[in-house]
Order: sequence, then structure tokens, then C-alpha cells
Amino acid sequence: MGGGASCEKKAPEEALAAAKEMLGEKLVKFAGDGKTEEVSIDDALKDKKAVALYFSAHWCPPCRGFTPKLAEAYTNHLKDKGLEVIFISSDRDEEGFMEYFKEMPWLALPFAERSMKGSISSKFKVRGIPTLIILDPNDGTVITEDGRMACMRDPTGEKFPWKPASFKEVMAGGLMKGEETVGPEAVEGKYIGLYFSAHWCGPCRQFTPELAKWYAAVKKEVGDKFEIVFCSGDRDPGSFKGYYEEQQSKGGDWLALPFEKKDDLDGLYKVSGIPTFMIVDSEGKVVQKGGRALVNQHLAMPSIPTGDFPWLPSALQELDDPEEQGINDKPTMCLMLESVPIANQSEIMEKVKPIAEKWAATGEVQFLVARQNNSAAATIRAVCGLESVEKVCKEERSSVSSAKGAPKVIRSMSVDTPWLILLDCPDKGGYYLGKMAKEMDGSGVEAMLEGWKSKTLERKQLK
Repeated sequence: MGGGASCEKKAPEEALAAAKEMLGEKLVKFAGDGKTEEVSIDDALKDKKAVALYFSAHWCPPCRGFTPKLAEAYTNHLKDKGLEVIFISSDRDEEGFMEYFKEMPWLALPFAERSMKGSISSKFKVRGIPTLIILDPNDGTVITEDGRMACMRDPTGEKFPWKPASFKEVMAGGLMKGEETVGPEAVEGKYIGLYFSAHWCGPCRQFTPELAKWYAAVKKEVGDKFEIVFCSGDRDPGSFKGYYEEQQSKGGDWLALPFEKKDDLDGLYKVSGIPTFMIVDSEGKVVQKGGRALVNQHLAMPSIPTGDFPWLPSALQELDDPEEQGINDKPTMCLMLESVPIANQSEIMEKVKPIAEKWAATGEVQFLVARQNNSAAATIRAVCGLESVEKVCKEERSSVSSAKGAPKVIRSMSVDTPWLILLDCPDKGGYYLGKMAKEMDGSGVEAMLEGWKSKTLERKQLK
């Protein structure tokens, strides 16, 4: 079983061999009286339509809240429909594991298999708990990484095993344009902005009018070549209708998925939080994951145009939403240019762009550039021990000297020489600090990357 899709479907014996390699020969079930009983992997997966890996722990309050709901759905509906659940424990000791496992009607990876647990978590890039990943036991592919949401939305398993519909299938079912229903021709041949949002979400309510302003500017430039489709996260039809009307009143005269189809694209695009805004082509292929960055950049700097339609990915992306932009999945070079005048920012980026393109082509590193002192840039600075731009600029202007004793953060030598931060989250949260060369010609970036690759840089650890 693997974390990605496979072109060729594995034979049952191949899939079983892959499962054994990942989970071992034996699983356990709770046998009462504080004891477990072994179950062979062959018996565990026999005739199953889906397997759920449940990453959870006794000490985690959200896990304790979700486990009874999953157990009820499993016992009453999902087990009979062909689901097997395997508990992958993050408990701190075997006593905690057993105390928690006795509440579960399914199987578990033996607690003693700590190294196996670590490799499984790494394989599926589990970043938090509870996480429920649904796998196809016939070929080992991931059906959905958000099994928790799938189960909560469909506890009786009407849509089990929750295989996401294709983009074309979702669009073919019709869209809303105000109170009217329109067909797939409304988006045929167009680039589409998918807006995942909900009425109950405060950040969504704040972002919606900003998106509407950007949408109006874009439509003025490109006309019918672009459209937005609202994908609601609202909990009932009334909230959905009211929020969609609110969007239109603020200038968001765009399309929407009908309420009954509102969740159909979440799994396909692995939407884990809202607001999320991404650009896809007419076939549904993602061309720009960080759509919010396009909007925020334009509104924060009106002198910068809405961008080069259709906003195909650049090797040098604006830093906006680090997690959405894949900072946890790939080593990321961050150019911290917040304190540099806009005109100079453009000059630096032009010189760094060929370097970014060269490294991006290797697939080893991605590049993000912080041009604004926004929350994303401030967070990156904070976790790497760098003072905020605002504080550094204020202190340098007033020539305030640092306090005596060991500094709690690393100070900038000059706001004219921006920091470089190479985040290597896949390497267990490693990071590296450097500076742009004084010439601002990109040589400092190149030198830092070469040092990282040759392992001559000082590695630091995210706390």
C-alpha cells in the first residue's frame, strides 16, 4: 500500500504483500481483561472494500471526541459495508494504549511496533491527530486522506467508500448562477477559481469582499476566459443560500455548486481548511494552488496588476499560506524582502528567478518570497528566531541597542540585506539561515543552496 495513486492495479497477492510490508504479519484486537489477541493480516483484509488507518491517541481531546462517533458508525453501518479500521497509536506508553484501545471495536497495530508506526506516519505525511486515511485494499491507493470528514458527513456509509468524483463528473451535474441552474457549458474552456468557504468561518467572511474586488478586476481584463465557483462548507441549505446571496451583494457574481454537491470537490483537491482559493484549468488540473496570494498581493499593492492570466505557477511564488503552498512537503527557500522597497524587490526577484527556475526544475527545492509584512511572513520569522521586520526597522531607526545578555532572537545586521530562510520541514523540522549578498545579485541564494546540498551549512531545529 502506498501514499500515491498507481497507474497499474496490483493483483490481490501483490497488494497483500505491500500491506504486510507496511503493517507486518500480525495485527491485534482487544480481547478483554487488558489483553490483546493476534489477528493475521490475511484475515484482517479478506473481502474488505476499504481499510482505514486511524492515527489517534488517548491523550488527544479531539481524538477522544471523534473515536466514539467513528465506533458507532463502524459498528452500525461501516463494518457491514466492508470497512476495516486499524488503529495506529500515538500514545506515550502501552498502558495508555490499552486504556484507549478497549474503547475501539476494530484492530490495531501492536503498540510495540514503534518504528513501524513512525514509518507509516511518514509514508502518509501525518501532521496531526486524529487522522483517518482510507485505502483501497485491492491496489493500495489512497481513496481519501480526509476519512474523518467523510465519515462525519456520511456516518451511514451511503457514499462508502467515499471515492472522490472526478472534476468533470461534478461539473456535469449542473451549477448555480444566482437562483438559476446552468449546465457545464458555463465553465467549459475556462480557467476556474474554486472558492472553498463557509458562512460560519470568520476569515472567509473577511476574505469574500476582497475576492469580489479582485474578481471584478480580473473579469474586466479577461472577460469570459475566467470564472469562480463557490464550493460551500455551510452546514445547512439556509446558511448556504444566505451566504451565497451575501457574496453576490458584495460583487461576487459567480457560480456555485448546489448545496447537495457542496462537498464533492473537497477530497479531490485535499482541502483541509477554509478559506481556500485555487485556480484550475477547464479539465480541473490545478495551475495555481495559492490563489489567495494573487488576491492579497493585488489588494495590498494596487500598483501590481492582477497578474499574468492564467497565473501559471512561477518558480518564485508569493508567500501567503505556507501550509497550503506545500512548505511541509518540500524544502523551501524563503526570500524575506518585506523591508525592501517595492522597486528593489522587483530587481532582486528578476535576478533570483533564474536560480529558482534551475532548482525548481530539479524538484529539490521550491521558492517563496515575502514582499509584505503579513502574518505568514511574521510566523516564518518567529519560528526561526528572527525578529519581526516592524520591530527591527523601528529599533534601527532609533538606534536602540540590544539588551545585555544572551539574545532570545537573532538580529538583522541591516534591513537592506534581507534574510534567507531555507526551511526543510521534511527533514524533521530543520532550517538554515543566510543573507542575500550585498550586491543583491542572487549569488547569496545560490551559495546557500549549494551549502545546503553539500551539508556544510549549520542546521537549526524548529521548536
